[in-house]
Amino acid sequence: MLTLKILLIFITGYFLGSLNFGVIISKVYYHDDIRKYGSKGSGATNMLRTYGKIPAVMTFFGDGLKAAVAVIIGAILLGHDGAYIGGTASVIGHAFPVYYKFKGGRSVAAAFFMVLCTSPLTGLICFAIFLVIVALTKYISLGSVIAVLIYPLVLYKITGFGPHNIIAVFIALFIVYLHKKNIKRLLNGNENKLVY
Repeated sequence: MLTLKILLIFITGYFLGSLNFGVIISKVYYHDDIRKYGSKGSGATNMLRTYGKIPAVMTFFGDGLKAAVAVIIGAILLGHDGAYIGGTASVIGHAFPVYYKFKGGRSVAAAFFMVLCTSPLTGLICFAIFLVIVALTKYISLGSVIAVLIYPLVLYKITGFGPHNIIAVFIALFIVYLHKKNIKRLLNGNENKLVY
């Protein structure tokens, strides 16, 4: 029964995560595919650079809310651990969406809403650090990477050790992996900066 619940939570979270709102919005409103432009990702940052602020905000909250729903379903079925399983599955689904040939985004919004739902204080601290880094450097990718790298440490300090900490480490490494091209560009000094 436990295995069945875990499987159900993961599958549901993954299919929810596979709903990439950047792809959906670009197809519905612009009859195009956001993944053909800029960073080739489907996230809010690429939407901002390609289509503007409103589509970017819609993408951010759409991608975030699907993760929140996955967390809630997981929590209903299996409590605290289920929430983390559902959220993690949505993060994976966003990066490798079954609906879009497994070509998605970098899962930052999905991961942020997962963290915010499972440990609100951790989420707010990580978001504050993200904002400071972006404000100082104008690099969204750098802010994302640093915020996600400190996530396991902040979570541990706030909640203590448990299985959720292992998931936090996985999320951090996964997001960093998805940003490997951004990290290379940062090191080479040719990463795109945020333009207001």
